[in-house]
Amino acid sequence: MNEQTQQRLETLLAAGIGMVLSRLVSERFIEDLVPEQRGIKDDVLRAVLRAGTTATSAILASVIVRWVAQGRSGT
Repeated sequence: MNEQTQQRLETLLAAGIGMVLSRLVSERFIEDLVPEQRGIKDDVLRAVLRAGTTATSAILASVIVRWVAQGRSGT
């Protein structure tokens, strides 16, 4: 699998994982913790959770693509 294909696959996979993680996190944490009238603390919490899900999805996608690429190359 060439580098360009790996990058495309990683991008698509990260987007899919990110959507799933965002939904899980928003259902579990954001909707329960954010009051009717939001303040700066609530905005910071939302931003941190979104950044965490984005980073996690990118890392997971990278690991999965590397694992698949190594499996296909036989090493």
